[in-house]
Amino acid sequence: MATEDIRIMLVDDHALVRLALGEWLAREAGLAMVGSSGTADVAITMAMECRPDVIVMGTEMPGMICFDAGQMITALCPGVHMIYLSATVSDWLVDQALQAGASGHLTKSDPPEALIRAIRVVFSDGVYFSKRIRSRIADSDHGRGVGRGSRSRAGMLTHRELQVLEYVARAFSKKQIASTLSISVKTVDRHSCNLMRKLDIHDRVELTRFAIREGLVNPDRPGATELLSRWTPSASHRERSERSDRQRQMSGQIGVPAASSG
Repeated sequence: MATEDIRIMLVDDHALVRLALGEWLAREAGLAMVGSSGTADVAITMAMECRPDVIVMGTEMPGMICFDAGQMITALCPGVHMIYLSATVSDWLVDQALQAGASGHLTKSDPPEALIRAIRVVFSDGVYFSKRIRSRIADSDHGRGVGRGSRSRAGMLTHRELQVLEYVARAFSKKQIASTLSISVKTVDRHSCNLMRKLDIHDRVELTRFAIREGLVNPDRPGATELLSRWTPSASHRERSERSDRQRQMSGQIGVPAASSG
């Protein structure tokens, strides 16, 4: 290992991920593997021993929360840069990484080349967030780029806006929301406009899908199911439509009226 190599430590609970990723990174010029751990808590001790420059840590591990471990590592080992790898992506997860001081955040579906690029960028004191992660971060910096102080789109919402969003996803009307929260319909309108602007979502169905995706509402709740079903044709509806189309085609071929599909 050359003295100028970037020292890397991997932390993930899947041994195959650590092995495959470790071998890939070790083949890259200028990178050196100095440690590997299957748990976040062990990674803290290992980081103090190995003194890596960059730690690549999975976000979905049992035991100690990875972001807590990351914050402890950066406090104990100043100069260490944390890159998080996520199998799934949500605004909540992105916010947790940003609040933990992540220098980088990628998904496990990103190509290995992206991780190598991220390692080099954060080692140079930059930040690197993959395209899927960036899409969930609000542009509150007027286009100057994503930084450690950034927040996800959901993280930009106030407590009241989150409440309104949840009730919208439960198919409550504006009057019902106003009555439930003891506020005026005009205030509900204002919160609705604000959250739609912040999320860049402009209809109730997409808001419901967003709320379900972020875990704000159970997709099996009657209200959410009802709202989505209004816009999602059922199997029986599709079957009736297809049958009707076939009958019209047949009637056109043999010159007789199509039978009713009702």
